[in-house]
Amino acid sequence: MKNYLQTRPQTDIFDAFEDLFRPMFYDEKLDSMRTDIRETEQSYELDIELPGFEKSEIKVSLENGYLTVGAEKEEKEEHKNARYLRKECRVSCRRSYYVGEDVEQENVKAKYENGVLSLTVPKMQPKKVEAKTIAID
Repeated sequence: MKNYLQTRPQTDIFDAFEDLFRPMFYDEKLDSMRTDIRETEQSYELDIELPGFEKSEIKVSLENGYLTVGAEKEEKEEHKNARYLRKECRVSCRRSYYVGEDVEQENVKAKYENGVLSLTVPKMQPKKVEAKTIAID
C-alpha cells in the first residue's frame, strides 16, 4: 500500500529540506531488501527479495566475514514524439550480513529465481582444541 501524503514529525530543518527531494507519492518498502533467514542444522538460508532485477545485475561478495549483496540497474527510454525526449532511472540497493570469518566463498551457494535470491551459507564447525599433555620432570 502506498503512502499518499507523507506524515512524519519534523524535528529539524534538515528534515524539511530532505522532504523536498523525496517524491510526494512513494512506496517506503522499495528502500529495503527484505530478507528471510532460516537456520538449519548444517547451514543458514537467506531469501532476499530483489524484484525487477535480472540475474546479471546482482552481485554477491564475501569479504572479511561479511556477505554483501548488491543490485544495480539503469533504465533509459528515449521518445521522439512525446513531451519529453529522454527518461532515465537508476536503481541500486546493497546490504551486508555478517556470516563469520571462517566461511569460504566456494561453500556459499546462490540461486536467483522469481525475484528472490536464495543463499545457503554453511555453518562452520567449531575447531576442536586438542588436549596436549605436558611431561613432568
